[in-house]
Amino acid sequence: MVQYYWTPNYQQIPPQVTIPSGGRPPGLPVREESYIENILRLNRGKPGNFHFSFEHAIEAGKNTINVRGVVEAAGRDHVILRDLRTNHRYLFPMIYFDYAEFDEELAYFNQSQ
Repeated sequence: MVQYYWTPNYQQIPPQVTIPSGGRPPGLPVREESYIENILRLNRGKPGNFHFSFEHAIEAGKNTINVRGVVEAAGRDHVILRDLRTNHRYLFPMIYFDYAEFDEELAYFNQSQ
């Protein structure tokens, strides 16, 4: 708080909870959020089809790509896929991700909490 005038009895009140650099107040349970990148990380190595679309295509009608592969890694803004047919690896920004179809049951977060 910036003081623009002099107050002789002003005392700054310390915060009640100090939040560590990790951003989580102490005592709260660690709970994974159900964002797409976290769900993809939970299902690393499971085969599936991953669909992406791009707004600015070079040729008309060529604005989508389908990768048959597995998730190797996923971050907040990207996913790394390995194509099962060619063993080629792709790094896609998540802004182009449409949806995924997996061949087997997906791992997901515990919904009872």
